[in-house]
Amino acid sequence: MDRVRIAVIFGGRSSEHHISCVSAGGILRALDPDVYEVIPIGITPAGHWVLQANDADRLSIEDGVLPSVDRDAPEVVLSVDPTAAGLTIYRPAGVPEVLGRVDVVFPVLHGPWGEDGTIQGLLELAGVPYVGSGVLGSALAMDKGFMNALFDQAGLPIGPYAVITDAQWRLDRDGALARARGLGEVVFVKPARAGSSNGITKVSDPGLLANAIEAARIHDPKVIIEKAIAGAREIECGVIVDGTPKASRCAEIIVHSGHEFYDFAAKYLDDSADLVVPADLTPELESKVQELAIAAFTALACEGLARVDFFVTAAGQIIVNEINTMPGFTPISMFPRMWEASGLPYPALVDHLVRDALLRGTGLR
Repeated sequence: MDRVRIAVIFGGRSSEHHISCVSAGGILRALDPDVYEVIPIGITPAGHWVLQANDADRLSIEDGVLPSVDRDAPEVVLSVDPTAAGLTIYRPAGVPEVLGRVDVVFPVLHGPWGEDGTIQGLLELAGVPYVGSGVLGSALAMDKGFMNALFDQAGLPIGPYAVITDAQWRLDRDGALARARGLGEVVFVKPARAGSSNGITKVSDPGLLANAIEAARIHDPKVIIEKAIAGAREIECGVIVDGTPKASRCAEIIVHSGHEFYDFAAKYLDDSADLVVPADLTPELESKVQELAIAAFTALACEGLARVDFFVTAAGQIIVNEINTMPGFTPISMFPRMWEASGLPYPALVDHLVRDALLRGTGLR
């Protein structure tokens, strides 16, 4: 049988460019070369699509240095005409090389211009199946304001929050600050459409709120303020589709002293957090988290995969924090580890997601 031609697209224009590269390295290692013909495509921070070497080792964090897409590489163009040739490589002063169609794409892109429905729309136009949620689910999950509104409408438990748009901040800063301060003494200020904890500030002094909002606006002009849930445990649960959505075993993040929360450094650059898989939850509590994870996945019309993050209070109250439609995908990331604990090893997980994408195809569904 012919091998499946799969394009792994990574990097991207968001602040999560480097983490996307690390995730791609894990996926490249997992794809069986006897089954898959892999075409690695990197997107530079400026937005150039370039052909990359199938070298997973280059996409690792080495001595705290994050990998990035190699710009000094041939340009790749994807035709949006579903009847056309698909991928074409352009080399300086060379003849264009037609790679032809690919069977499926794994867009391991995190954040805006990748996880937010944009590349999903491009692939829909091109008629190329892809791993993960479609245009609508990706867009809704990327915007924490709309995400919370839909969770609330679906009856899911969420924490108090306020959204500050660019116009509101520019035209009525005092009113925006008053709404934010009304959430409580301790809040988290976040870009509404970012990830990997980029631009997040924990604010305990109301006098520092404006500075925190400005810091978040570096990443996104739209900002969300969330009331801190004191003493809550951070619990995560993975969801994949196997005919219907299925939930993984749960995991817990325990952040050591030196970090006020699970920030970028704690996630990727040091050993200041314990990732406990499976989490120490009663069967009843874990079952409830899994049920809510599937409900959150369904409420946003997600497809393929997602990681749902929760807070669990000392009293056992479960609060849905957010959903990620393309979570971190290194072999030591939470999403693969939760599925490993559920009986689905990393290579089998990657293969399952690709097969799901091929089965789902493109178009209205």
